[in-house]
Order: sequence, then C-alpha cells, then structure tokens
Amino acid sequence: MDGIEQERDLIRPLKQAANMVVDTTERSVAEFRQFMDTQFKSQQDAGLALFVTSFSFARGVPREADLVFDVRFLKNPHYETDLQALTGQDDAVGTFIENDPDFLTFLGNLKQLIAPLLPRYAKEGKSYLTLAIGCTGGRHRSVYVAETLARWLEDRGDNVHMLHRDLEKPQK
Repeated sequence: MDGIEQERDLIRPLKQAANMVVDTTERSVAEFRQFMDTQFKSQQDAGLALFVTSFSFARGVPREADLVFDVRFLKNPHYETDLQALTGQDDAVGTFIENDPDFLTFLGNLKQLIAPLLPRYAKEGKSYLTLAIGCTGGRHRSVYVAETLARWLEDRGDNVHMLHRDLEKPQK
C-alpha cells in the first residue's frame, strides 16, 4: 500500500462522518475561496471591514497596513504653541489643517483613489483592509486626516473601525 492509499485509509472515517466533501482537484485557489464563501458566509456578514489607523512615522509603519498615506507634507500644528498640546481630534487643530492650501485637494484625490479600490478588494475576497495615515508624531495631522477619512467611509455605508496607534504615547 503506497502513502496516498494509507492517507485515504486514515481519513476515511472522517470523510464518512462529514456533511459535505469538496473535491478541490480542478479548482483554483480563487474558485475554492468563492465556493467556500458561497457555502459558508453568513448573510449577516458586513462585507469588507475597513481599519483606518493613524500613526507616527517615528515609531514605524504599522505592519498590518495595506495602504499607507503620508501626510507630513501638510503644515504641522506641532510648531504652533497654542496647538502643540492638542491633537487632531480637537477643532482648533482640524481648522489649522483644513487651512493648509493643499489639504482639500489632497483629501479629494485620496477619496477618488480609494473609492474604486474598495469594491475590487472585496471582489477579490479580501475581508478587511487597513488604511494607515502617518505623520511625524502621530498626534495631529495623521489623526485628523484618519478621522476625516473614517467619517467619509462611514457616510458611504462602509464597515469602519478606527485606531490611533500613537496618539497617547509620549513624544519621542
């Protein structure tokens, strides 16, 4: 008896007890994923989960990031004495960032880039996507842009989760 036959003998009781047996011989990985999704995905699945995270480049790019956007080109509130202790969640910082002449163009372009990608990632079977927004300290620009992006995604009806990785960490 060769190795394959021995293997079949070992799994025969498991196969007999199974509710379903799937022959994957002629299926590509994509076809198998699609088959499994059709068979086992709950009707209540929320679709593509989007994780929007802000971070500090000084602490490194998040390992889980799928798409990384660098907003260090925007004017830095850190150098404004009255804004330094605040964060991108404070209105005064948001106003400062929005007054950067390149902010609205950047945000519009970012939305135009991301919008057509999301259905394509979902179609490929990706169940989650992490969008990482980075700046120098991870407290002002990246936080504000990440919050703004997350609100836009939520308004579209996307399943969005928010994380500010470095917001509460002491400055390096």
